[in-house]
Amino acid sequence: MVEYEMETMYLKTYKVNGEVLVAACDCEVMGKTFEEGELCLEVTSDFFGEDVVSAQELEVALTDATIANMVGEKAVACAIKLDCVDGDCVLNIGGVPCAQMVRM
Repeated sequence: MVEYEMETMYLKTYKVNGEVLVAACDCEVMGKTFEEGELCLEVTSDFFGEDVVSAQELEVALTDATIANMVGEKAVACAIKLDCVDGDCVLNIGGVPCAQMVRM
């Protein structure tokens, strides 16, 4: 498990029609594109935002999220710690962990 408590990540929260979407990524992956087979993931500030937050702030945001997208070891580890994501269901694209969560 990755130690992420002292790390920072990018975070953007969207609120639409009663849904709360949280997009979070590790700072190291911002602006990069990852490919694996037919999969391609472009990590942009348009989607993941420009606000840099602590792991604790990401945890608070995930607590309120109904939908979440996380990219990077630290962001995904945070979601796993909170039981938002099953560690066995994490996808790796170009060696970078990616996870999505939906609460119904």
